[in-house]
Amino acid sequence: MASAPPIKGIGTDLVEVGRFRESLRRTPTLRDRLFTTGELAYAHRAADPTERLAVRFAAKEAVMKAMGVGLGQVNMVDIEVVRSDDGAPSVQLHGTARELASEQGIATWHISLTHTESMAHAMVIAQT
Repeated sequence: MASAPPIKGIGTDLVEVGRFRESLRRTPTLRDRLFTTGELAYAHRAADPTERLAVRFAAKEAVMKAMGVGLGQVNMVDIEVVRSDDGAPSVQLHGTARELASEQGIATWHISLTHTESMAHAMVIAQT
C-alpha cells in the first residue's frame, strides 16, 4: 500500500462575520486588497456577500498558517479560493504565495469552508 504524501502544514481560521462586515464598511478599499475579481464576483452573487468574503478571508489566513508565514509576507490576492463546477472549493496560488509554497515543496492543498450568518471558518491542509 502506497503511503500518502507527508503533510507540510495545517491551518485554520475563524472570522466573526459582523466584525468583518464592519471592517469592509469602514475601509471600502479593503475588498480590492484582499480579494481577486473572481472572488468578488462570486461573493456578490449572494444577497449579502459578506459571509462568502469572510470565509474566503479565513481561508487565506489558514493557507498562510499552513505555510508558516505571517501577515505581510504574502499579498492576500496571491491566495485565491476558487470553485470547481460541482462547487467544491480549492486554492490557487499566485505570485509570492506560489513561490513560498514551491520552496516548501507544497504540491497539494485540501480546503474545507463553512459559514453561518455570524461565523466563517476555514481549514486547510498543505501536502508535499
